[in-house]
Amino acid sequence: MKPISRRKFLELCAASAATLGLSQTLLPELAEALNGVLQKKPTVLWIQGAACSGCSMSLLNSVHPDLKALLTEIINLRHHPQLGGVSGQSALEHLRQAAEQARGKFLLIVEGAVPTAAGGNYCTVGVDAQGQAITFQTLVKDLAAKASLVMAVGTCAAYGGAAAAKPNLTGCKGLNALVDAEKLINVPGCPPHPDWIVGTLAHLVMYGRPEVDDFGRPKMFYGGVVHDNCPRRQYFDNSTFALTFGEPGCLLEVGCKGPMTFADCSLRQWNGGTNWCIRSGSPCISCTHPEFPAGSLPLYGRMERISFAGIKVTADTVGKLAGTATALGIGAHLAGNIIKGRVGILKKGVQRGGDTVDKTGAGPN
Repeated sequence: MKPISRRKFLELCAASAATLGLSQTLLPELAEALNGVLQKKPTVLWIQGAACSGCSMSLLNSVHPDLKALLTEIINLRHHPQLGGVSGQSALEHLRQAAEQARGKFLLIVEGAVPTAAGGNYCTVGVDAQGQAITFQTLVKDLAAKASLVMAVGTCAAYGGAAAAKPNLTGCKGLNALVDAEKLINVPGCPPHPDWIVGTLAHLVMYGRPEVDDFGRPKMFYGGVVHDNCPRRQYFDNSTFALTFGEPGCLLEVGCKGPMTFADCSLRQWNGGTNWCIRSGSPCISCTHPEFPAGSLPLYGRMERISFAGIKVTADTVGKLAGTATALGIGAHLAGNIIKGRVGILKKGVQRGGDTVDKTGAGPN
């Protein structure tokens, strides 16, 4: 099969999200192209720190290419703590040997945050020749220096995530605090979608570093806002808000963070295109956001403030008049809808999170 261009590759990634019945796949065509274009399978080393292994479990659910094809035809996975047949000190020695053999040419994938308190001793991976503990922090720095690129899989690895939530006694940090931004690709999510992992990996081995946003996320998967393609968007446009779970309406009042979340979940969906958070009745908790989970609290309640593209706004921005919405800025797409008249004005007496708003939606009575 002829090698595909990067443009065609991006089209396939988009098609895998937008085509009904092909969600959670990168299409057989892409899998074949990967197999045909690569002259030599790249070496990949996967390590885990402060993590729940959910990102690895997500990868196991990859469809096209499936995990078997990925491991046997596309990449040379030399180390993975769970998929490998060796453990303990032997696994550590194997990892070090693989890194030396492929120095400057291998891709390092990190799952989980990096504990840094107490010299990193809250997470150790083995001992050195002198019998001293080797911390995960030391391992990450050593391998990152030898790798050609580093891929942070999951929000914990990218930005600290749940592992770095307060009080964070172990001093967990994301790779963004330890690895140079030019060498790092972030694939956040709790967990990330299998397509995001495999697709980013495919781009790295075929074309190199993909185009990323300000938070190091590949734009081909994190370029759009969940809210824009939400199946409940019409409720939002008509100012119909669910106040409890199970009610029809936009889920903003019960904790949805869709307006500040960049990911293609609403198009790609999960589990073979079966479902995703909002379709199942749950609000988006913005698990791909650098401030997750602290920046998403309360998870199932209306946020007092929303961090969006560097602008602090209140959830009460929704439903207000054009001038106010433009000034506070919940995002250009929301302000534009209000100006065009697409977003309705809340009627008098409508309850919002316990507050009664007047007919202009200007605030609590």
